[in-house]
Amino acid sequence: MAVKRAQSKAAPKSRPAVGAAVIGVGIGRAHLGGYAKSPDAKILAVCDINPERARAAATEFGVEHVFSDYREMLKLDHLDAVSVCLPNYLHAAVTIKCLRAGKHVMCEKPLAMNAREGERMVRAARESGKILMLAVNRRFQGETGLLKRFIDDGELGRIYFAKAGWLRRRGIPRGWFSVKQMAGGGPLIDLGVHMLDLAWYLMGRPKPVRASGVTYNEIGARGADMGGWGVGHGGGKFDVEDLAAGLVRFEGGRAIQLEVSWASHIERDRTFLDLYGTKGGATLEPQFRIFADRQGVHVDMSPEAPRVSSYEMEIANFIDSILGRAEPIAPAEDGLMVQRMLDAIYRSASLGREVAVGGTE
Repeated sequence: MAVKRAQSKAAPKSRPAVGAAVIGVGIGRAHLGGYAKSPDAKILAVCDINPERARAAATEFGVEHVFSDYREMLKLDHLDAVSVCLPNYLHAAVTIKCLRAGKHVMCEKPLAMNAREGERMVRAARESGKILMLAVNRRFQGETGLLKRFIDDGELGRIYFAKAGWLRRRGIPRGWFSVKQMAGGGPLIDLGVHMLDLAWYLMGRPKPVRASGVTYNEIGARGADMGGWGVGHGGGKFDVEDLAAGLVRFEGGRAIQLEVSWASHIERDRTFLDLYGTKGGATLEPQFRIFADRQGVHVDMSPEAPRVSSYEMEIANFIDSILGRAEPIAPAEDGLMVQRMLDAIYRSASLGREVAVGGTE
């Protein structure tokens, strides 16, 4: 019976699974979960410099091959796609190596340490003909998708201003995150990349022209109690900012205001995103709401968004893009533009004045 069903004209044709692997099984576990849920993907390998951690992930997800050297992993037969989930300073070199080996790549945020590295990555993707996506999972949240539909349908009019932020009272990550040579920066490149990308994406990805910013290191470098995080836990190096703020200006006069911190004297941790449009406004976080005028009165709406796993949706879009069924929702070119904005905020903070996005002054 099974053979007859497989050969029946009514039965859908089976598609070959996309052979996938994950390099780095910290945040890479979320990627493994996404591949495991995809009916069109098969996890072939995991790779991590820590063999015990790699074997544990392989056991959890039923993966046959375990590597500590990603270059050996790239020799596997039928390997089509790789998630690069490594410290920031390794993103460019490893991604480019994977692309040149003929693999599609999903790279964790941020795209790279800086725009120069990002440009090399995008160029390598174009030359290889392979897909390079950036893992910015907030684009794939249910609330984001629903709000994007409201905006695309013109419900909010033209979005001319946004305020976005991710503020922690005490939340400095351990290890390489606080080392500039390995991370490229502190909360601006770690948390700010998410919120800036999300606001810019919802605004319709306008062209950035100027940016200004400030950065501070007032708490983290003192080695104060971080509540189990950061330099206060283990005495690690801390030579990045612990708080940053910026303003990015776009063509047509639009702007995004951004605030981020790993450590600050505030009441509580919070994320926020407020959009200001000519016909309506919206708050995406901490609670999704839309504000407008209807029939001469204020109307506040609390749309019920679908409950989805943003990581699973992210991987699903990656797989669909590889199979030619969709376009990448978070292409590397977008990640490069966000990287240019982050670079400009850092450069402005260093110079003490507004600078051009993508400029060298």
